[in-house]
Amino acid sequence: TIKIMTRIKLGLVGLAGFGEFKPAQLSGGMKKRAGLARALAMDPEILFFDEPSAGLDPIIAAEIDTLILKLKRAFKMTMVIVTHELASAFLVGDRILMLDKGSVIVTGTPEEIRVNPNPRVQQFLNRQPNQEEQDDEKYLQSITGNA
Repeated sequence: TIKIMTRIKLGLVGLAGFGEFKPAQLSGGMKKRAGLARALAMDPEILFFDEPSAGLDPIIAAEIDTLILKLKRAFKMTMVIVTHELASAFLVGDRILMLDKGSVIVTGTPEEIRVNPNPRVQQFLNRQPNQEEQDDEKYLQSITGNA
């Protein structure tokens, strides 16, 4: 039964035929898929992801997003995804929650988040750095210890 379930779960994530491979024989994307198959082993009602596309090239990251969407539609399961990848969040998310300094600052649909007027939300979405004083002399002194 375990072998059958292993084959089924690996097949669900696109790893049919890789059941006997060792982790060192798998690419980064394949390791992510294997981890997902393992998480699916007990048929959970809620599936948690922590940075599912971290460390992957953009093509493989997009494939992981597509796989998440496929599984979401097929199993109608709740998925909680922690990510800093905005493209991924807006693609796979039905609802988005944004934290800042440990507090929730906004929740909503992707469309609601995009138009949220909160300056911190817009700063994050537009990849804008915090404003710092642009005194080059003070900066140089602070990093060299010559105050």
